[in-house]
Amino acid sequence: MRVAILGLGEAGSLYSAGFLAHGWHVTGYDPADVATPPGVTRHADAADAVRDADMVVSLTSARVAVRAARGVVPHLRPGAVYADMNSAAVAVKTEVAAVIAEAEEIAFADVAVIGSVPEHGSKTALVVSGGGSAAAARYFRELGATVEDIGGGPGDASRRKLLRSSFMKGLGALIVESTEAGAAANALQWVRDQIAGELAGSYSSLDRLHDGTIKHAQRRGTEAAAAADLLDEMGVAPVLGRAATQVHLRLADSQGRVEDELLPAYHGLPVANIGDARDRMGLLDSGIRPLWKGAHVVGRARTVWTRAGDNKALQEALEKVRPGEVIVINGHGDCNRALMGELIAERARSRGCVGMVIDGAARDVETLAEIGFGVWARAVSPAGPYKNGPGYIDVPVAVGGVVCHPGDLVVADDDGVVVVPAAEAFTSLAAGRAVEADETQRRAAIIAARSAS
Repeated sequence: MRVAILGLGEAGSLYSAGFLAHGWHVTGYDPADVATPPGVTRHADAADAVRDADMVVSLTSARVAVRAARGVVPHLRPGAVYADMNSAAVAVKTEVAAVIAEAEEIAFADVAVIGSVPEHGSKTALVVSGGGSAAAARYFRELGATVEDIGGGPGDASRRKLLRSSFMKGLGALIVESTEAGAAANALQWVRDQIAGELAGSYSSLDRLHDGTIKHAQRRGTEAAAAADLLDEMGVAPVLGRAATQVHLRLADSQGRVEDELLPAYHGLPVANIGDARDRMGLLDSGIRPLWKGAHVVGRARTVWTRAGDNKALQEALEKVRPGEVIVINGHGDCNRALMGELIAERARSRGCVGMVIDGAARDVETLAEIGFGVWARAVSPAGPYKNGPGYIDVPVAVGGVVCHPGDLVVADDDGVVVVPAAEAFTSLAAGRAVEADETQRRAAIIAARSAS
């Protein structure tokens, strides 16, 4: 038995361990620089990972589930089962199933996880539906999981999961909010005691729901929103469901930090591919361009908002910038006075800053190229800046028509600059890699056709 897993994060690793323990051969693919689970044969290309697999398990994310399926469908072995295990809305599951249906003799299974994978691993209870539900149920039951095969079509299993999520995600959000209130009132332990006393698993259940809600706030927020939408469609007012979604999104926003392992994975990924994957959203206007050819940066945003032609706030930011950050400056598009040059570039480099994006002007272009410090700006001006203020740092800024928050991901190359919200960095990476792979294949086909003619 050969299983391919798309997405080697926490859930992918746990399911890999279950399949391997059962004696099955496991291959995997993940565009992020996450650790490869022991025993998994990891491939640099999703097509290679799924080739010859009896079952493909998609554990990417709802946002990229359709792209992931489209990227591998030409390479699936006839007779294989494609099991989509992502927490997604019914419409997403239906669209993934339609993509898989483009291949002959491939069975699609909508697999909904009902329970905590970190707690139960590959034995976590499941609900499955779709044409491939019987085959998928058989495979997962061999791992020891309780599987409810409800037949039906794509999305039916996910509908059941979302009905459960309308309660579970709300419970997690309520626990987080209540314990925050307890801490604010200097009564945290008392509040914890009250909640634990009402839960069957006591403090173990309390901590699992609390910590999991915070750790997976973005993903669970997406699921909570899908659950609320489902209730709305059925005519049930999702008052608490919408509130639970807001709590999750607030937690995701407060984290505001791109995970360290994602930064190296973005190196070499073209800005154009990231922009295509994000439906051309987040791309700065073409007036902000690289000051020297060949510059490329990936980093977290350290934001500056300053008066036109004044760099006092930038001077303050230089004292706080951290290694791996890109300084992003709203200079009001002023092109008359350079906000930075070689001296500021050297100071920034000494602090570990990897580059700057300026809705304004810069100078000393030749020196910037010599030292390899990437700067993207609207203009070049020999005139120096004022140093009087006012200005602000670490606030949301508008640059090139795009809002950039502190901690957002910034990627820049010869084509320009894209800003990716921190909470969407992982899904945008997977989507960008899928676009890159698709364009590589299409270009190769064009070149092959030209050579043949």
